[in-house]
Amino acid sequence: MKCQRISILVLALLLLFSLALSACGPAATPSAAPLPPTATATAAPAVPVLLPTPLPPTPMPTATTPATPAMILATTTSTQDSGLLDVLIPDFEAKTGFTVKVVAVGSGAAIKLGQDGNADVLLVHSPAAEKTFMEGGFGSDRRLVMHNDFILVGPAADPAGIKTAKSAVEALEKIAAASAQFVSRGDKSGTNTAELNLWKAAKLDPAGTKAKWYIQSGQGMGATLTIASQKGAYTLTDRATYLANKAALSLEILYEGDNVLLNVYHVIIVNHDKWPNSNLDGATSFANYMVAPEIQTLIGNFGVAKYGQQLFIPDAGKTDAELGLK
Repeated sequence: MKCQRISILVLALLLLFSLALSACGPAATPSAAPLPPTATATAAPAVPVLLPTPLPPTPMPTATTPATPAMILATTTSTQDSGLLDVLIPDFEAKTGFTVKVVAVGSGAAIKLGQDGNADVLLVHSPAAEKTFMEGGFGSDRRLVMHNDFILVGPAADPAGIKTAKSAVEALEKIAAASAQFVSRGDKSGTNTAELNLWKAAKLDPAGTKAKWYIQSGQGMGATLTIASQKGAYTLTDRATYLANKAALSLEILYEGDNVLLNVYHVIIVNHDKWPNSNLDGATSFANYMVAPEIQTLIGNFGVAKYGQQLFIPDAGKTDAELGLK
């Protein structure tokens, strides 16, 4: 019995030893996974070609994007000194897309700019010179825009007594007789031309005779008014520029109302046939703008709230003859 137990124990130990040896042996190599069925070969997907993004097309000019937006307006200083252009030019530019370079000089100089092809459109007030300009073929279209009047201003004391004059010519005669200082623009402007015509009608030539009391400023209307105010002198001015600067001047209106003091403004398109580089579209657009009903109303209302009277009277659609011009 004892021997039988020992045999059983020995067999058990041998079994355990065999199992231990099995565990320490090399790991079994796993079977390779079965290969999937061979797939039918297909073409690789095409690589997309990236084309450059096309630039947007250049926009064609429209009513607010003119092909040639820059244009030159040659005009008299009175339209600038009165403040009228400060209202009209921004409005015109906003409505049309044109960009206006304003050259404000005397009407004579403005007309010369047009004659030399250095301006596209004129806004001037020198009727005789304008007619010569048109007759010379330098302008292609001339339209009546507005008018105001010239006035004689001077110190409130009125040393020459021109308040009692019965005409503008008599007023100048009184100034000359009193040797009272008179400041002329002396710049061949529309105002200067009107003044010289009055001296001629009075059969006087203070510029030619170099009268000591006669001063030529060679400047625009605003500057000439300032000089006259500083010197206590008389001068001829357009009403609009005087009213716009009145607060800074020691000058009063001493004579007004004579028909010869009428001051008429025209807009003129420079002849594109003579000057092919001129901006005909811009000039035509500006001329149309100046005579348009809504702009004529704007011109007529300009300054009324501030000065209690019209600075310019709209005239589009009228003729020169209706205003008394020859």
